[in-house]
Amino acid sequence: MKAQPLFAVRLSAKNTSRMSGSSNIVAMKKVVQQLRFEASINRVKVSQAAADLQQFCMQNALQDPLLTGVSSSTNPFRPQKVCSFL
Repeated sequence: MKAQPLFAVRLSAKNTSRMSGSSNIVAMKKVVQQLRFEASINRVKVSQAAADLQQFCMQNALQDPLLTGVSSSTNPFRPQKVCSFL
């Protein structure tokens, strides 16, 4: 299955009939240039990207505060203590 282009110019029959011959050629050359550029982009398979992401998550799990928790002494969002002198 081919990947969908990132950018594509679609010319309807109505728009094509309004364009002069030279501007139509220029527009088509731009489309061809864009499609060639998109075809030359190296893509990573989804399975490879998922494996890389999983490996990254496993390597950094010990530094993730959502997984390991945050100590109350270093938590900047802990509830403030109330003043007992009032």
